[in-house]
Amino acid sequence: MELYELTVHQLVNLLDKGEINPREIVDSFLNRIQAVESKVKAFLTLDEDRAREEANQACRQAGGLLRGIPYGLKDLFCTRGMRTTCASRMLEDFVPPYDATVVNRLSQAGGVLVGKLNMDEFAMGSSTEHSAFFATHNPWDLQRVPGGSSGGSAAAVAAGEVPFSLGSDTGGSIRQPASFCGVVGLRPTYGRVSRWGVVAFASSLDQVGVLSKDVRDSALVMNLIAGYDPLDSTSVNLEVPDYTVFLDKGIKGMKIAYPREHFGPGIQEDVKETVSEALKWFEENGAVVEEVSLPHSEYALPAYYLVATAEASTNLARFDGVRFGLRDEGAENIIELFSQSRANGFGAEVKRRIMLGTYALSSGYYDAYYLKALKVRRLIWEDFQKVFGDYDLIVSPTTPTTAFKLGEKLGDPLTEYMTDILTVPVNMAGLPGISIPCGFAGGLPVGMQIIGKAFAEGTILQAAHAFEQGKGLRNQKPPLGVN
Repeated sequence: MELYELTVHQLVNLLDKGEINPREIVDSFLNRIQAVESKVKAFLTLDEDRAREEANQACRQAGGLLRGIPYGLKDLFCTRGMRTTCASRMLEDFVPPYDATVVNRLSQAGGVLVGKLNMDEFAMGSSTEHSAFFATHNPWDLQRVPGGSSGGSAAAVAAGEVPFSLGSDTGGSIRQPASFCGVVGLRPTYGRVSRWGVVAFASSLDQVGVLSKDVRDSALVMNLIAGYDPLDSTSVNLEVPDYTVFLDKGIKGMKIAYPREHFGPGIQEDVKETVSEALKWFEENGAVVEEVSLPHSEYALPAYYLVATAEASTNLARFDGVRFGLRDEGAENIIELFSQSRANGFGAEVKRRIMLGTYALSSGYYDAYYLKALKVRRLIWEDFQKVFGDYDLIVSPTTPTTAFKLGEKLGDPLTEYMTDILTVPVNMAGLPGISIPCGFAGGLPVGMQIIGKAFAEGTILQAAHAFEQGKGLRNQKPPLGVN
């Protein structure tokens, strides 16, 4: 077995035994990138020289847990000396002078950053087709999307280009591509992982998370990136447990709910059947599985697209051609400078969401739209609290369908938005959720979403790991036609 096929914990074990060194690991992954990247198109920026130099440093000195293990970043994490584009013409040449907090923490643990991964522009999209540069392809079927907006992060892990990556999840942008690409995608509780140095889309919804080959790797990386950050005003000052301690506890006696609203019309039949079979596995292995209702789920998507676009309109106001970002040098006055810089710098989907958000916040419409959406958000949170009064976890499909074809939904944004219908409620309530592979439908991966109580990442990792070990799906890899 090649080194690029191994998980983080398998690589750490071999490093501990002295059987491999960091340079061998990095070389293996860089060779894999060279072999498959032309098909997958996951990277926006690849820095092989930097990766090899960091691997050499790891060989010379003792490091942390990740000593010499490579990883990739969704291209909205600020990285000192390496451009951060947000897959937008607006930031095409932006090179930050500092690292995001989570990048610092991975660096301190000895991680080797190999490059920045493709995404929907400013994290706005569900297919990674809204990148200003090119679309990423799903490793399981190169004619299909990898999901979004963290599509490059999911595709790179699925294709074996990196053992793990970091993404951001605003309405399902880690879990949805994880489902489409057949990898593990963990969105922690809002405030559990620092967002400092991460370019914002919707500040009350964004959360940094992990995409990995298996559940244990997600737990290991969470141990490194979770925790209070005084630089982030939304960071929660709570002790971080060792998430790996939860992994082998099993699920016997655990109470699991499945919401009827997440198994109704609009969910692809074979997706529904695959997740239902997974629920049977939980029941057969000692868990109590019962149906519940989340009655306000149907309102989550429209409320989300009011809250998220309103916050996006505010956050993206800073990109005006004056302070940083693209500047239209031909503008003759300040009004032209603002309008032409933004018109040339932003893509169609970003403009659409800015316009929607500006409208929702405008005088005369704030109460009718934005304020009402906040009230619905509270009702969604209350639905979850009611269920979690009696149950440990909630399980549902991650997405209503398997990965759709490239170009299939580009002309119909409302249909594309519907791909997030099962993930959005988690963000609206600020809860942790994970997507893990639970089977296949038509040869494409199906993801199962496990939702937990606030700051109960350990519990969802516990259930996810038990299922992963019981079903053995983690060993299946996409057929990219490259040995």
